[in-house]
Parts: sequence; C-alpha cells; structure tokens
Amino acid sequence: MIFTETELPGAFIIDVERMSDERGFFARSWCEDEFAAHGILMPPLQANVSSNPQRGTLRGMHYQLPPHEETKLVRCTRGAIYDVIVDLREESPTYGKWLGVELTADSFRMLFVPGRFAHGFITLTDNTDVGYQVSAKYAPGAERGLRWNDSAIGIQWPIPPTLVSEKDQHHPDFQLRVAEEVELSKN
Repeated sequence: MIFTETELPGAFIIDVERMSDERGFFARSWCEDEFAAHGILMPPLQANVSSNPQRGTLRGMHYQLPPHEETKLVRCTRGAIYDVIVDLREESPTYGKWLGVELTADSFRMLFVPGRFAHGFITLTDNTDVGYQVSAKYAPGAERGLRWNDSAIGIQWPIPPTLVSEKDQHHPDFQLRVAEEVELSKN
C-alpha cells in the first residue's frame, strides 16, 4: 500500500499496490503492520456500508465525542464520491480546516480518517456505495455533526447537493458546536 499523509496531520490517502496479470489484479487493502508503521493503530470493531441511489446525495458531517471517537478507513466500492474531513482537534495546527478527496470504485483509493475528525461525502454518480472500517462502535449519545455548508468551515463541494437528510440539514454551526462541547466537558 502507498500511504500519502495529507496536509491534515494523521489523515492519509492510501492507494493499493496492484499485482496484475491476465486474470486482473490482486492488492491488499488492510495490513495491521503496514498501518502501524505509519502510526495508525486502528483495530476495526465495526464495518459499515452506505448505499446511495442518487447523484448529489450528501451525508455528513458526522463524528463522535471522546471517548467514543471513531477512526475510519473509507473506500468507495461502487460509483464515485467526494469525501470530506474536518480536523476537530483543538490542539492541532489545522483545527477547523477541511480536506476533500475524490474516491472512486475504479481507483480503489482509500481515505484514513483519524479520530476527532468530522466526516462526510457527496455522491458524484448515481448508484454509489461506500464501505467503512471503523475503530469504535456507534454510541448514540456521543454522536454529533457539523453543518455541511457552514461558512466558518467553507467546504467547497464539487457539485450542489440534491438530497440531504433532515438531520444533516440542521446540525449546528461550528462555533455553536464548539461552545456546547466545552460546556459538556465541564460537567
């Protein structure tokens, strides 16, 4: 696997190394030792799949609060997505910054999302499926989200969304979310 660290420390784009012959190709998409060599300790505890019939479907921007934060390994298994992450680590020099990466089924490219990052995507084609390996189990009380079009973050989506869930339309602004989480941490 080829690991390329992004401008958001700890987040990696991962490309498979294909061994090809007349049958097609073979490649590894997970190796605990190779991930550990890049400082990624992620025992997958859950695997999720998202199926999206319509181009322009936007899901996000989701995350879970500590101690239930999730690291994710995301790959588009059918179609294409624009995958976006936002650094929510207050101590990070890239706090509040975002990164977008196109993932397609044909490329087999993956995005490693560290814990304490918000994550979301928009589908670029009809009939798009996305697979995730996740390091933590879903904890409903720890679930949070950022508004996908919050001007404080300024994500530049490549196409306008045509379908956004009611829940994702009403996540609070980034600044309000930060204030709420500071209050929660005091209790």
